Amino acid sequence: MLQEYARAGGYEVVATFEDIASGLKENRRGLKKVFDMVRAGEADTVIIAWKDRLTRFGFEHLKNHLEDLGARIEVVNEREERTPHEELVEDLLAIVASFAGRLYGMRSNKTKEVVESVRYAVR
Repeated sequence: MLQEYARAGGYEVVATFEDIASGLKENRRGLKKVFDMVRAGEADTVIIAWKDRLTRFGFEHLKNHLEDLGARIEVVNEREERTPHEELVEDLLAIVASFAGRLYGMRSNKTKEVVESVRYAVR
């Protein structure tokens, strides 16, 4: 979907990256390669599907850093404005999912049970 979006927008796709990791994790191979390419002048636009796929927290910090390096982030799917309560619930669920994943493995049923329990409790 992102490659199709890029081509339709007239961008040349020079690389694609997928990290199978939490958006809370800072040490991701794909994210590091994005920054390496931008620093080397090999890319000037980073296209992402959703902000939280790049990072759960600190999106503006990463955006500003990429801009300082001469690149920009283009978000394909902007979410509707959320209430402070909705943002807090989403952030809490992201934190719980990250820590449960570290304890039980990101794809385990136990992780899913913990996240669903918290989701039920806070909504």
